[in-house]
Parts: sequence; structure tokens; C-alpha cells
Amino acid sequence: MTISQIVVVGAGVMGRGIAYVSALAGFHTIVVD
Repeated sequence: MTISQIVVVGAGVMGRGIAYVSALAGFHTIVVD
């Protein structure tokens, strides 16, 4: 099983950072606040 999409719940400091790094790494990233 491979990870191809990441969903981050919460756009605070930590969530925003996780989403940013995930997107830079090439993952399809969705942020829900």
C-alpha cells in the first residue's frame, strides 16, 4: 500500500507546516480547517 494523498485537518501552525512539506514532497495535499 502506497500513500498518494494526504489530508490535513486544521490549518494552524503545525497543520500548515505539515501540508506545506507534504506538498513540496509531491503528495496530493488537501487542507481542511
